[in-house]
Amino acid sequence: MQQQIQSALTSSPDSLPRQIAQQLNCSELEVLKQLPKDMVAFLEREQLEPLLKELPNFGKMTTIIQAGELIFEVKDVFPKGRIGHGYYNIGDPNSHLHGHLKLENIAHIALVSKPFRQSESHCFQFLDAQGHNLFKIYLGRDKRRQLLSEQLERFQAWKSNAQSFAEQ
Repeated sequence: MQQQIQSALTSSPDSLPRQIAQQLNCSELEVLKQLPKDMVAFLEREQLEPLLKELPNFGKMTTIIQAGELIFEVKDVFPKGRIGHGYYNIGDPNSHLHGHLKLENIAHIALVSKPFRQSESHCFQFLDAQGHNLFKIYLGRDKRRQLLSEQLERFQAWKSNAQSFAEQ
């Protein structure tokens, strides 16, 4: 499988990891593990709550939730949250995104820096134990479609404290 993923990444460098995973009938995590080290790093599971508490400070980003062929995007501040009743409950007046995250179901946190449609792109990906993507949060852009520099600095700081999958 590793060789097939590498071949797909080489032949279609603009493909999203999810597209490659669907094409090869594997998990998105398997694809992410094959990306070059400068494109992906993984946070320790213990960093999940601190990251979720930091995300509202990033400003407007794009949260993507994909279920089958349905793709939902919310371009807004990631909401503040708190633990309660077995969930991380998100929602505050500064965001239109509200919901409940079952933290125990988030097994992997990937920080991915991979070009998409010839544009620099960076996102946080939250995956379950089977390596399937639960949701993604992409850094925001200004009116000229340029990445927001403050968000990129924050993202790079988190990524510099993360590690490659091989180091885990």
